[in-house]
Amino acid sequence: MSITHLLRNERFSARRRKCLVFRDIEHLIRLALAMAVAAVAFIFVRAAVIPRSFGQYGHYRADAMAEIAARPIAFAGHQVCEGCHTEVVDQKKLGKHTVVPCEACHGALSNHAEDPASVTPPKLDTAVLCARCHEANSAKPKTFPQVVTADHSGGIACDTCHQPHKPGIESPDKKVAEVKK
Repeated sequence: MSITHLLRNERFSARRRKCLVFRDIEHLIRLALAMAVAAVAFIFVRAAVIPRSFGQYGHYRADAMAEIAARPIAFAGHQVCEGCHTEVVDQKKLGKHTVVPCEACHGALSNHAEDPASVTPPKLDTAVLCARCHEANSAKPKTFPQVVTADHSGGIACDTCHQPHKPGIESPDKKVAEVKK
């Protein structure tokens, strides 16, 4: 006979039915205790691992802002660059890179700004640098200039045909012919 059949049987008293339903209650109690212990352990471990400032200003550690602010500034800012490199400013005004800050491409150059004679910025690999922004990607707006660099240049550096500060094409036939020689 199944338990449901026995429970429906009128011969069993309410007390006997209760005994059948809860005959393995010890297992349920053990499971409930194990879950309670696990929950308490989780709360203690979480309190020990997560910093107190986590979540103060959002989903990150608020003390990180003070730590980042304490680091020395590595960027000079485009105003400092434009103060010395006025010829580049004039070129950028004629091109589409007017809004791009200098250090977005050239990297952090506060050391160069402090002592231009001793710190010389490295020559940039335009084939890699330009592709960071201009490699074709369906997620970019259709109006943004995009190229498939492998098909577009055939491995030739971008600055062979384009001047980075004013990226219009500058007599590509002559320059490409010189590079291929």
